[in-house]
Amino acid sequence: MFENKLVAIVNKELESGVALNAVAHMTLGVGAQLGKDMLRLDNYQDATGNVYPNISQIPFIILRAKSNEIRKTLVAVREMNIAHGVFLDTMTGGTYLEQLERTKNSAEDALIYYGCVLCGAWEQITSLTRKFSLWK
Repeated sequence: MFENKLVAIVNKELESGVALNAVAHMTLGVGAQLGKDMLRLDNYQDATGNVYPNISQIPFIILRAKSNEIRKTLVAVREMNIAHGVFLDTMTGGTYLEQLERTKNSAEDALIYYGCVLCGAWEQITSLTRKFSLWK
């Protein structure tokens, strides 16, 4: 068993393209926070010698939830000081500068959570996410 668990919780009301975009952005952010060792990244190589770099040994579990369920989970995540990334509705459309401004000017309770990525102690993450279903 692994010491840490890597989980994405994605808003189940999103279209698949929007959901994949959110997961990509959040995962990049968490990866930057944690680094190669924490994520247990390895380079794979095929018999021809082609290298497939930085693939995590840790399973990456994708779950689904409603925006308000993601919000509630993040309250606990912040209290427990768990590494995480978040993607919001204000982070789409227009330029990144417009997205930054739109987010800055939005009250937290008005935000729509597209998802979050969590990485931390296996049992802690499991206790926070066991109520969610797998993404379909």
